Amino acid sequence: MRVHVVSDVHGNSRDLRTAGDGADALICLGDLVLFLDYADHSRGIFPDLFGVENAHRIVELRTARRFQEAREFGNRLWDGMDREAAIESAVRRQYAELFAAFPTPTYATYGNVDIPRLWPEYARPGTTVLDGGRAEIGGLVFGFVGGGLRTPMRTPYEIDDEVYAAKIAALGEVDVLCTHIPPDTPELCYDTVARRFERGSAALLDAIRATRPKYALFGHVHQPLARRMRIGATECVNVGHFASTGTPWTLEW
Repeated sequence: MRVHVVSDVHGNSRDLRTAGDGADALICLGDLVLFLDYADHSRGIFPDLFGVENAHRIVELRTARRFQEAREFGNRLWDGMDREAAIESAVRRQYAELFAAFPTPTYATYGNVDIPRLWPEYARPGTTVLDGGRAEIGGLVFGFVGGGLRTPMRTPYEIDDEVYAAKIAALGEVDVLCTHIPPDTPELCYDTVARRFERGSAALLDAIRATRPKYALFGHVHQPLARRMRIGATECVNVGHFASTGTPWTLEW
């Protein structure tokens, strides 16, 4: 069996169309939407609406962890606009293109920038959406938990720690544990370009230690200090580089 795994697609529908080539299945760990590209400030919903210079400014504020100033700056830009309607319209355009690029079969879960309530409208037959659920692929059991934890960024799909922990616990023992965010270890949570720690899950780390899956796969941190490391018997792998590389990570057994 050969499975290709991607995460943090962020609008890269061109490479997504071929991400499943040569594989028996594709797994996507979320963040399909591109709101703002921190590497190229001309790409995404935000610069489409407000221009590149304003994108430069909000990235500068967020990177400096001046989140309150960033929110105030953003609120001034949105003043007089229907923010929710504008974002949803742009997200729908991206989802229509991205979901059409998924091969059959695809197993997908949400990222923190995704809008789960819209997915049923775009997920076609052959795409299985899981969040707190399990799937058997080629004799191995895969468990999926999507979304992120609460942060000052206030992205669309952030949930409380205890809710996230309950979803992880409900999976039980699996062979491959698939999440959007990493376990809470410094090496896997630090983004070397954004120069900050992203939020990882302590409950996920505890589950890895307790249930010892063969693999823990995740994304979310785009330029991590470590792309992979072992935690006990588990190989932990960050696959969250798809937007920039267009290359899926391969799991074979």
